[in-house]
Parts: sequence; structure tokens; C-alpha cells
Amino acid sequence: MKRLIGLSVSVLSLTLAGCGEESDELPVDGRDFDGVEYSEPAPYTGKVIDGYLKNARVWLDMDGDSQYTPGPLVIELDNGSEVTLASGEPTAMSGAGGRFAMDISELVLEPAVGPDLDPRDYPLHAVALPGKTLEETRSGEVPVASAYLMSAPPGVRNITPLTTLARYRGIVGLGAFLETPSGVAASLADLNLVRDYILAQDERSHAYARALARFMASQIPAAYNDLLAAGDSDGTERFLSREAAFLLGVSLVQNAGDVIAVVDATAPQGQYANVDVDALALPEVAVELSDPVLLTSQKIYAEPSNQDTVPASRSGLQISAELAFDYSESGRLLSVSANGCLAPSMPELARLIGVNGYMADLQTQWLPSAALSEQSRLNFDDEGTDERLVFDWDNRRIHFETSTTCHEHRGISADSTELGGPPEVTYSWTRDSGDLVELVAEIRNGVTRTLVPETANSSAVFPGYRISEQGSEVEAITFATGINACTPQGDAVDASQVVTGVQPYQFSGYDPQPAGFTDLVLEFDRREFSGSEQPNLRLLRYGFLDPDRLQLSRVDGDGSFEWAMNYPAADGPGFVTEQPNLIRDAYLKSYNPAGDCGREFEGIPNSAYARVEYGYQRLSEYLVGLLE
Repeated sequence: MKRLIGLSVSVLSLTLAGCGEESDELPVDGRDFDGVEYSEPAPYTGKVIDGYLKNARVWLDMDGDSQYTPGPLVIELDNGSEVTLASGEPTAMSGAGGRFAMDISELVLEPAVGPDLDPRDYPLHAVALPGKTLEETRSGEVPVASAYLMSAPPGVRNITPLTTLARYRGIVGLGAFLETPSGVAASLADLNLVRDYILAQDERSHAYARALARFMASQIPAAYNDLLAAGDSDGTERFLSREAAFLLGVSLVQNAGDVIAVVDATAPQGQYANVDVDALALPEVAVELSDPVLLTSQKIYAEPSNQDTVPASRSGLQISAELAFDYSESGRLLSVSANGCLAPSMPELARLIGVNGYMADLQTQWLPSAALSEQSRLNFDDEGTDERLVFDWDNRRIHFETSTTCHEHRGISADSTELGGPPEVTYSWTRDSGDLVELVAEIRNGVTRTLVPETANSSAVFPGYRISEQGSEVEAITFATGINACTPQGDAVDASQVVTGVQPYQFSGYDPQPAGFTDLVLEFDRREFSGSEQPNLRLLRYGFLDPDRLQLSRVDGDGSFEWAMNYPAADGPGFVTEQPNLIRDAYLKSYNPAGDCGREFEGIPNSAYARVEYGYQRLSEYLVGLLE
């Protein structure tokens, strides 16, 4: 006789119906514990619950991708052996009372191969199929209107919205699933998140679960919902990536408190049985399921350590500011906060507005800027946020607040030494047919600056613009032609950065311009990178004038500057295949006329006014960090 998998039971609520058989009654709390051996491999049983759900697809997620995986499925054992499950992950459809019985006979292995695969080592998943899965209610069986995905921690055989919350809380490190979920809501203080709350007649848990199910359904992509609603769908269709399913779970953890608070507010004196969950106004939270890499931090080095002025030796620049970028679950930029000083750029804000705040849609995220005032370092040395940009996308407003004197040379003075008062600058914009028409900056001193895009021959990485102040043009970048391509020179073929595209441009304003500010071209690396689906257009260098900075006593030069940008090598650390145009670091230096197209790009200067280091995270990593 084969060695069989021992399915654990609860001595409190599970009885044996006979030798080798398991009662179809599950423990109230849905948990197993060890100690029972069977003469035949009993089915792995459990329940799918919102109310009890009939005709829901259930599977044992053995490869960890949160989607059903058909056979043949290869599983690697701890001893290094491989086992092929011809039928794929064990699966079943739930029946009356939400009960399911899953055939796990393929998990029984020959002793020479290794120990039996224990189903309790893997999480159960279930998906409700719109129009097909039936919820058992007091009024009878009601078809589920929208799809939603649930799961349970390994070993738990009730699959509910609350077990889904419990599982993802454990995954993101917020405690074991039987612990009280601190920070979610005081209402969860005495709840068991893994039990059958219908069997236990726990109306409060049932109301929470139904609301959480509605919230989860609201985040399922419409295309996935349509796929599952199709007449020939049986719930085994694969649609979500591993990362997408994880992001849905993280969003559930992040927003569960708000969902539960809505339920509590409609259940006075604890009358949860009377809560009309379908009528609740639940949070609407979009999630970017592609899990993009986003810019989350910048470190600005613009404090000379061994002299009083800049530019200085690049090794002699000390940190003077640190920026933090904050996002919604959709990957939309919400704010930029600085310990030290920001250097808001109207062209860069215009570029961000062009993608409605979704940073990942900028192939090159947030072109560099740096405040050169010595006040930045002084403020950086004091803990706390000194400046911030706050984005109000619904009302087409951006607010810049400062508590520093970093921008007095630009006519921007702080209202107080603390943030929170009226913004020092308010940006607003108008659109026509979705395109940006103008961006207006209203400075609290009464000065107004207006940016108008000049899109002719422009690239999305560096579009042209005109900026006027009080109605008079002060600065403009325009392009007469597009980008001209060239091939790498012989000694530059294998270099990590090569100038393979140039675009001449005109920079007008601030007359008379410095004599050396000539031969203006944007320099790009346009080479293709293996596996990348995005257009490869790495901006390497651009020059500009900023004579206002010469009002800072520590700044030397003639008012002409350039940014030189460096990117990870295609086979190096930090390279993101699907997002190859993410800047690694950038240097602000004195302007020099461009060199030959096709040369290896000299991205690291001997001296600079500032250096900017970029830090990135996956959206999922960033959101988990917020939970921690």
C-alpha cells in the first residue's frame, strides 16, 4: 500500500465518517492540525464563502502564481527531485453550501521519489464567475454580478474575503493570520478571520466579508471579468500575472480599514444583519496591475565640502537634499517631498501633466533638477520636510510649499518656517482634446509665469516650450528638425552609452547670451536593448541658460549649464528590460558645445554643480513599504 498524505482534522468539530473517509464538516475556524492517517487518499475538502458560493472555481496554487495552472505541471521537491502532475494543480467546482472536494491522488508519491506533497503547504484560491457562481442568500440563490478572486493561507480550507485579507497580511509581514490585524480597524479586534462566519452566525464578519468582496470585484480588470463571464468559461482561464494578483492582495490590505469603516458606519448598535452591503459607497481604488518601476527617491549632492563655490570636484559634493515621491495604487504621482530644497521645473511638470501624472508613462522619469542654494544643506541637516509639491489631478492644480529661503533669488519667499499654510506657488493648466494648452504658475508675490508647449518636431522625452512672465516671453526651446541618427564610432561600439542621435534646437531668451552657448543639440542613445518593448530614446545631454542662479553668491560661471545623464548598462544592475530609459544618475555642469555623433558619451565629469542619484521601486514594493 502506498504511503498516504495525512489530512489533519480539528478534534472539536471534525468527525470521521468511517475508515479512510473524512466527514464533510469542516472546523468552524477553517484550520487543520496534524495527526490523522488514512488508508485511502481522502479528497481535500473545504468551503467557498461570501455567502456560501456554488459553482465557484477552486484550485490549490502549487506554483505560487495565483492562477490555475493546467498540466503537465512540474514540481521540484526539497530533495531536488522533480514530480510531474499530469492533471496540473488540483481543482474542483464548489457545490451546495460552498463545499468542494478536490482530488489530490496525484500528490501521493512513491517513497523512492520523496515524501507526499502535502496540500496544507499550499494556499487555496477561488474565483467567482459572473452570472454562473451562485451566492446562497435568505432569498435564494443569486448569481454573482462581477468576478472576484479569493484565497486562504496554507492549511486553511475556508476561502473567504476575510481569509484573503488574512493571507495577504501575512505575506506583507503584518503578522500571522490568526493575530488581530493591527491598524485595519478596531472592529476586527475579536474576529477570527479564517472561520466559517455563516456557520458561526457571525453577522458582523459576514457583513465585512460581503463589503470586501464588492471592493475586490471593483478592482478586477474588465477584460478578465468578461473572459470569466463568457459562456464557455469554467474559471480555469489564465489572465492575471503573478505580480497583478499580488497587487490586488496588497490593495485589499491597504484599503480594508476604509471598507470596514463604511460598514461600521451603517450598523448602529451593532445591527450588522441589517446592513445593505450592495448600497454602500465603498472606496474606488484603481490599481496599476503591470507593477511598473517608479522613481521613489532622489538624493541631491550640491554642497561643496572643500571649497566655498560650485562647480566643485564631483567627489567633493556632499548631500544637500533628499526627495521622496509618493504614489497612489494606480501609479499616479501624489506628491514630492524634500528634506532640503526642491527645484520645481515647469517643463518637467508639463511633461508629467501630459501623462496625467502616471509616472511610468514617462519613458524617462523626472528629468533632473537641483537647488544650488546653500540653504538647502542647512535645511537638510534639520529633520523633517522642508518643501513639497502636492498634485491635485481632479482639479488640475499643483501646489508648491516651502519653509525655506532657497528660492528668494527667483522671487519666491516662504510664508512661514513651517509647511501647511497657503502655497507659495500654484500651478494650473488647461487642455484641448486631451492635449496640454498651457501651464500657469501663480507665485504668491503676484508674478505669473505661463508655459505653452511647442510640440513641432519634439520627442516625448524632451518637448519644446515657451515660457512668458507677466505676458513677456523669457525663455523658449524650439526644434526645426527631428532627431538625426548616426552609428557608433569604431572605438565606441561596445560602450555602455553612445551618442547615436542628435537633435539641434534653439534656446531663446536671457539676452545677451554667453558667447560659448552655441551648437545646441540634444544628444540621445537610440540603440536597441534586447527584450525591451519600449522605444529606446535615452536622453544623454541637454544645455540651458539660468542666469538667476548667478544671484547665488556660491555659484560661479556665466549662467549656461547642461545636464549629463547616465543609465544602467543593459546587462548591469538596475537595468529594467521593459523600462530601459530610467536614469541612474545625472550631473549638472558648465555648458560645453557638443562633440561628434557616434562617440562614447562622457557622462561623468571631473567637476559639477550638482549630482542627482535616482532610486526606484516596483509599485508593489512601494505599496508594501507603506503598509510597513
